[in-house]
Amino acid sequence: MRVTFYGVRGSVPAPGPTTARYGGNTSCVEVVLGDGTTLILDAGTGLRSLGAKLLESGRHEKIHLLLSHTHWDHVLGLPFFAPLWRKEAQILVYPLPTDAQERFQRTIFDDIHFPVSVNDIPSKVEFAKPADEPWRVGSARIRRIALNHPGSAQGFRIDDADGTSVVYLTDNELLRGEAGEAAIDALARFSADTDLLIHDSQYLISDMPAKYGWGHSVVDDVLTLGKLAEARELVLFHHDPNRTDDDLDSIKTWSTTWLDEHSPATQLRVASEGDAIELVKR
Repeated sequence: MRVTFYGVRGSVPAPGPTTARYGGNTSCVEVVLGDGTTLILDAGTGLRSLGAKLLESGRHEKIHLLLSHTHWDHVLGLPFFAPLWRKEAQILVYPLPTDAQERFQRTIFDDIHFPVSVNDIPSKVEFAKPADEPWRVGSARIRRIALNHPGSAQGFRIDDADGTSVVYLTDNELLRGEAGEAAIDALARFSADTDLLIHDSQYLISDMPAKYGWGHSVVDDVLTLGKLAEARELVLFHHDPNRTDDDLDSIKTWSTTWLDEHSPATQLRVASEGDAIELVKR
């Protein structure tokens, strides 16, 4: 598998000179399976750049889109996704956790939020409804898990045929103390021994308690999850829009030191637009 980050920011795009190195676009990750199948995790503003790359490389004719949920920062790029406007393209959108699927179709292309109607989209957009879980897409097996986020959200685990895997858990609040132990244990089992664990890491302890219940995790708790899951590489993702590049550098330094001490087999990455990771079978 090849995993490429096109949007790493949370809540709202944050362009500008203080965020240029890590990037200001919201959540969007491309996963190319071993057999060449293209998966996209979330459709934030990073999706615009990814769409241009897919057209340029001729890989736009069949795309599998997995949405964690439909908050604006995870779907805002969709109207600007170039393959959507190509009649030869087929886009399969995978199941949403609630009735969000119907609302998603009505809300974005409703002639109010965007000037083009859903009826004018030339590509073939289908909402896939796999009969069983886990389901197969190309050479991979995909599972999902419910996350702790207002309005609900879901995370995904992608296991490719060669044994490589990626887990994507964004917009998830890891609860602290005894109340959160069962949830973090369940997520650790879901993520166990994965090559790449991508997790929402929007907050610091200093942001609390003001942002409890907002549906995002404290970096310290994400590090603990990475340790429990024994992930090969942990990726801090969904950065707060107010976090500067220098802030993220500091988070990276502290987090790397923590993992070196408590989980030395786990590598640390702070997600940055343009990061491309080749997963190799161990």
